[in-house]
Amino acid sequence: MTETGLFFGSFNPVHIGHMAIANYIAEYSSLKEIWFVVSPHNPLKSKETLLGDRDRVYMTELAIGDDKRFRVCDVELSLPQPSYTIDTLTYLTEKYPSHRFTLIMGEDNLTTLHKWKNPEELVKRYPIVVYPRLNPGRKSSKRLSEILTMASLREVSAPMMEISGTFIRNAIREGKDVSWFVPAPVWKYIREMHFYE
Repeated sequence: MTETGLFFGSFNPVHIGHMAIANYIAEYSSLKEIWFVVSPHNPLKSKETLLGDRDRVYMTELAIGDDKRFRVCDVELSLPQPSYTIDTLTYLTEKYPSHRFTLIMGEDNLTTLHKWKNPEELVKRYPIVVYPRLNPGRKSSKRLSEILTMASLREVSAPMMEISGTFIRNAIREGKDVSWFVPAPVWKYIREMHFYE
């Protein structure tokens, strides 16, 4: 079985924070490869500023380049929407029986796990690697506490990368040069396509 981490996100755009976290987890955990799962739309987020699916997939491919530890997974783009993590994981588990999947998420996402679809089933079937965030939020819900007691959580000490797609999009809109915040080929494509301006 190949130990495979699933790093979900809108990647709008993919940035150096995503890449650094994926690199850290690939080097400092038991996961042998990481798939960047490009999500069409997070049901818990606004869709207004979301670039087209194919552009986000392409930018993620540009960011990964020829790094064999990483790959782009666009499966959610062809599944019923809105996409739910448990449905995607169930589909991938059936399609790739030689892979053992682990969910990768930020500590902030962990605090909203009780709002996800079928969270109890999710945590019973799939381990979760959690990377730290500066302001993770509060784990105040009784239901969340119960869910987390069922979960197989592995916390990693990845560097805190407080870079967000929102910051990058706003900076570009304001005419700022944020070329060092995204991989060079991604920045080139953003400029060529006049994204986020």
